Amino acid sequence: MTPETSIVLTVYNRALYLESAIQSVLAQTKQGFELIIWDDGSSDQSIDIAQHYATQDKRVRLIAAPHQGRVKALQSAMAKATGTYVGLVDSDDLLAPTALAATTALLNASPDVGMVYTNYMVIDEKGKLIGPGQRCTIPYSPERLLVDFMTFHFRLMRHSIYQQVGGFDTAFPYAQDYDLCLKLSEVTQIQHLAQPLYFYRTHPKSVSQEQRIEQIDYAGKAIATTLP
Repeated sequence: MTPETSIVLTVYNRALYLESAIQSVLAQTKQGFELIIWDDGSSDQSIDIAQHYATQDKRVRLIAAPHQGRVKALQSAMAKATGTYVGLVDSDDLLAPTALAATTALLNASPDVGMVYTNYMVIDEKGKLIGPGQRCTIPYSPERLLVDFMTFHFRLMRHSIYQQVGGFDTAFPYAQDYDLCLKLSEVTQIQHLAQPLYFYRTHPKSVSQEQRIEQIDYAGKAIATTLP
């Protein structure tokens, strides 16, 4: 049967956190999903960890590919998705057990909503809870999104809407998720689900820490592209 939801997880040398990320998806209370793991040419044990779960659980689809960078990996992985809804989980983060149940219920009940996003909690590199994420305290509006990236995690969107806006753009090696959300806000309704259903891990090797300046630069470019 075609799954209702596709969860995409791209990984590049995240063996330290990958198993926890995979387990958090597989522990969902809502069934009817597939987990697509795209390994972007990892040189650590990431591929072995992913292969273990792909062998043990039929919901897991593993694609091992040469290293091509995050955006191309995201594009390729999303192209494999077969669900009506698609969502992303970063390979060092965690999804709360009821995340899919809550977000799919909202989309099923609201045909005019193309994407739903939740609140998130921040954890440290050892998984210790730091506190609530600050981005999701900012009220959503398409206009405010041009200033603040509040549609952070967890996001579930209609696959058809993702395809309508052209998906991830290779012109944005950084801030590609912000660019995508800006494009979505131009064509569909976005709704905030004020429940903490995602655990965002902060650690020295995270993209947000290592490429902070590049993230800011490309976020500005995404805004400039959206403005008339």
